[in-house]
Amino acid sequence: MANNSMRSNPPPVFAVGVDAGSQWTRCPVLLLEDAHVRCLGYAESPSQGWSKGRIVDQKAVSDCVLRTVREAEKRAQASVGSAVFGVGGSSVCGTHGRGGYEIGPPRQINQNDVNRVVERASRIQFQEDETLLHLFPQDFTVDGRAGHRNPRGMIGSRLEVYVHVVTGSLQEHRNLVGAANEAHLLVEETVFEPLAAAYAVIRPEDRREGCVLVDIGAHSTDIAIYYGETLLASVSIPICGDHFTNDIAQCLTVGFDDAAWIKEQLGCAVSSLASGNSYVELPSSGGRPAREAPTRELDHILEARAVELFEFVRRELERIGMDQMLVACVLTGGGANLPNLCDIAERVVKCQACKGLPDGIEDWPPEIDSPAWATAAGLAMYSARLKLRAELDRRSGGFLSRVLGA
Repeated sequence: MANNSMRSNPPPVFAVGVDAGSQWTRCPVLLLEDAHVRCLGYAESPSQGWSKGRIVDQKAVSDCVLRTVREAEKRAQASVGSAVFGVGGSSVCGTHGRGGYEIGPPRQINQNDVNRVVERASRIQFQEDETLLHLFPQDFTVDGRAGHRNPRGMIGSRLEVYVHVVTGSLQEHRNLVGAANEAHLLVEETVFEPLAAAYAVIRPEDRREGCVLVDIGAHSTDIAIYYGETLLASVSIPICGDHFTNDIAQCLTVGFDDAAWIKEQLGCAVSSLASGNSYVELPSSGGRPAREAPTRELDHILEARAVELFEFVRRELERIGMDQMLVACVLTGGGANLPNLCDIAERVVKCQACKGLPDGIEDWPPEIDSPAWATAAGLAMYSARLKLRAELDRRSGGFLSRVLGA
């Protein structure tokens, strides 16, 4: 009787994501139930141990991760031992590769053939401080005929594949994994942050039609471009949330913390919306008394930087020939909360733009229904996906755990 009871009541399966950003560390705890996920708890803490998007104090990062996870466990009334972690920043880059495989006499192509040719495409020459994060098959060629998304079942003698490869800093990756391990967490997988955010906020049909996700963090802005069910490009661009804050600090002559408050509480990305007779009160700084500045001046500062950011995005789209083929531009990260930023994205990128909010998680708390939580939500959802696909990964030798699009 006891054994039957144990079989009918398996232990709960938790899916956890940790977004250890340079400004905030966020962690949601989800419960996996019959291929659905439900939020049990969450927590966030100000990050420590980071400088300009890089880990400079592994112990401080570990302590912050541990504190955040313990608070999330407390709210979820659950105990977790592993999580999916996000990686991002200028050390992450995307490139393309190609692999070929001679099958021999023409026969039906099977999964082993696909695995073999994808594995060969992953054998690119890494730099000294590079490591493979993800590999996405984009297009298969069978006997010289390109344009196949899934070649299984086709008859052929030679199989080729074109792939998009995402790499990151080996040292930064080791530091992050080390911090997680010091926090008593097993790292299930590391995921490039805009890919995790896209997993949480963009529906598969929108990815197929063509979209770009722009993840605006404090110290980096990372983008992922999708079309036809696959990732076309991923890149980090040199404009981030702190640039907006620095611009206010320099132009209005205030401290960085005051500039951050002004940006978050009073700023707008479209200067023409400000009334000509409205003013922003600037706090005293450097011995200067409190004073006022036109609201339109503040918004003009933010608008100029926003236009520059999306011009970088547009150039990336032009580089791969996607500038006229997008259906949507989706904004995530804390920087996406700047009012009217979507208007600038639409003006520059010339497609519909919106804020990306986590979707597909039951009982997701309204207080964290924000673009700032998109990456953390996507990391937890990816943890659930890994657990659902564990058997498939074992049958494929574990290699496909890095192939999100497989």
